[in-house]
This record gives sequence, structure tokens and C-alpha cells, in this order.
Amino acid sequence: MTPFTKRPIKPIDPLVSRSALEILEALGTCSFQGRNLSTALDVLTTMVQDENCGVVLTFAGAMVPAGMGELVCRLMENGVISAIVSTGANISHDLVNAAKGGPGHFIGDPDADDDELFKHRINRIYDTNLPEDNYLAAEKVLEAIWRPIQADWQLESGEQPMVMPPSEVFRLTGQGLSESGRRSMLSVAFETGTPIFCGATSDSEFCLNFARFRYRGWCHLLMDEIDDLFRMGEWVKSHALRGAIIVGGGVPRNWAQQIFPLLDMIDDSHFPGYDFGVRISTDNVVFGGLSGCTLSESKSWGKYGPKARFAEVACDATIALPILVAALFDRLAIPRSE
Repeated sequence: MTPFTKRPIKPIDPLVSRSALEILEALGTCSFQGRNLSTALDVLTTMVQDENCGVVLTFAGAMVPAGMGELVCRLMENGVISAIVSTGANISHDLVNAAKGGPGHFIGDPDADDDELFKHRINRIYDTNLPEDNYLAAEKVLEAIWRPIQADWQLESGEQPMVMPPSEVFRLTGQGLSESGRRSMLSVAFETGTPIFCGATSDSEFCLNFARFRYRGWCHLLMDEIDDLFRMGEWVKSHALRGAIIVGGGVPRNWAQQIFPLLDMIDDSHFPGYDFGVRISTDNVVFGGLSGCTLSESKSWGKYGPKARFAEVACDATIALPILVAALFDRLAIPRSE
């Protein structure tokens, strides 16, 4: 036997491996992205079971319209993640679902006639349809939450603009949704004390609503994204170890990672980067785009520590993420919902 022949490939047997956990454990002795997903489960289990490790989820792509929002709620409720960095779009779609009191998106057709959809005021996200009326419903809910907040601010500060970081805007919105009994990522984040950050808030329907409120003259909100950098820094400092679950790429991925170079710039203490990382992405490193760059490449920037343990899965997140989380919940013996 040579060093190259120590670990045999063991074919997966569907008569033996049926549950998500059994399948991922069996894939550990198979190949390609199946083995990578099995490794991701092991890395994720390690970071979650370490009580000293804080775990942040970075959430890019149209994940909420695709049906991944409840999964994130369960991750918060079961203590798997303690912070989220999301696109503004996912937060917008989360608000749509909350406003409708359930699904606000519908199964569509990627080959649909988009001119015809436009006539019916239907927005298409590949194979998912979102009626424009549902955006309007979300705007009404947001306005109902923020009119009293604006009124209270004016009583205390006169005509001065409201200045707060996006994470506080999301927290207050989540509080309003929670108090009205509307389940969503925002309301569960409020209830569990999970901060939600967004490094590009204005790039979303959520922020367009506030632009419309300002245009109408009743709400003047200024979102201080720099303040959230410091808040994320405090989250990092509050944990001895840190792990990241990266879904997709974009702004959420790098916003969560750049906190370590920032701390290196402003803090005398040494923070060597994330200790763990699990990434699910379809982006390719060879084109030089940041969302395709490997976690190993990120080590050269100080975004991951020299001994960081990580796994990277090249897969559609709507496939890999539910399987990974279901297997994790089985491994952690988290009970099923009745």
C-alpha cells in the first residue's frame, strides 16, 4: 500500500443510506462535490459544537424567493448562527412573505413571455414569480411600522434626520413584525437577538421604500453603514473563535470577511481571521472575481487564520444548503417540528 491508496472509494448504497445525515456521511468516501459536502458537514459540526465559536451566515443570491427563508429562521432558533450578513434583496423578499402572512412568491417558468409578465405586473426571478402587488403590501407593512418610530424620533429630536445603522433598521422592523405576529427572518432575528447586517442596503426594494417615504416627506432616515462595520467588529471580539457559512458570494461574503483587515487597521489586538469556513457557491476562481476566490486565497488577506479549517462546495445552494442543514440537525439531534 502506498500513501496514494490508503483510503478506498466506497460506493454509496441507497439501501443503507437514506436520511440526509446518512447520505452525507456515506459521501465522505465518495468523490467530487458529494465528498466536499460531506466535509462541509464535518466542519460545520465542529464550529457549531464549540461553545466559544460565533457563526455568521452570509446570504447572497435570490435565496428567500427560492424558499430558503424558513431554513435561516431555524438556524437562528436553534443557535447555529448568531449573526447574518445578507443582501438587501433577501431582506426585501423576506418582508414580502411577512406582509402576505405566508408565501409571497410563486412557481414560474424560466421560458415565460416576459413582455406578457410585465403587462400583468409580475416580476420574474428565473423560475419564480413575484407579483408587484406583493411589493406594495410589503411597503404598507413597513410604513405601518415606521410611522410611529418617525413620530417618536421627532418628539425627541425635532426635525433632525433619523441616523442609525442598517442593522438597527432591520432590528426595529423585525420588532414590529414580531409584535404583529408576522413570522419572518427579520422577526426571528429580533426574537433571538441575531443582528442582521447589509453592506449595500440601498441596492434593494427595502431601501427603495424608504426613498419613497422620504420623497413623500414623512420619513427622513439616514443609514450609517460605517457604524455597522464597528458593530460587526464587536461581534468578532465577543467570540474566541469565529466561523462563517457562506452562501453565494457578492457583498455579503466580503463584507463579513473584511472585518479582519479593518480590525488590523484600527485595533492593537491581533485578530487572525475566521477559524472555520463553509462555502457554497457556483462562482469560478479562474476569472479573478472575488466571489470565486478560494478561502485559501482569503488567508493571504488575513480574512482566515493560518490554521483555519474550511470546506468549499461548488453547487447550487438550493440543493446543498437544505441537505447540509438537515444533516446537521440530525447530527445535533434537533427534534423535528410536529
